Amino acid sequence: MTELTPPIACTLDPAEMPQRGAEIRALGRDGLEALERGERQVSLRFRRDPAIRERVEGIVAAESRCCAFLDLTLADTDDATVLTIAAPEGGEATLHQLADLFVAGSGRAG
Repeated sequence: MTELTPPIACTLDPAEMPQRGAEIRALGRDGLEALERGERQVSLRFRRDPAIRERVEGIVAAESRCCAFLDLTLADTDDATVLTIAAPEGGEATLHQLADLFVAGSGRAG
């Protein structure tokens, strides 16, 4: 059985993009503490707070639907909620554009 790889494309309706971008920037502003970037992976550390985690979960669910080629993993540490996003070869641009949205809201250097 051959495993199908999702296409490297965002399927979010263009009309929904401004709202999604605003949600991601707001989450970055309200809770992003740190970002670590690799070529095909980013890790975003959010303030440990149940409301922030719930918002991160919402973004993970939404982005998993429209950017199915990205691997989004959510984990908790003692002091943070960590979202790790990995992209396959060819998906790096979308990965970093998504990370940039979080950073744009936070006021941190990306």
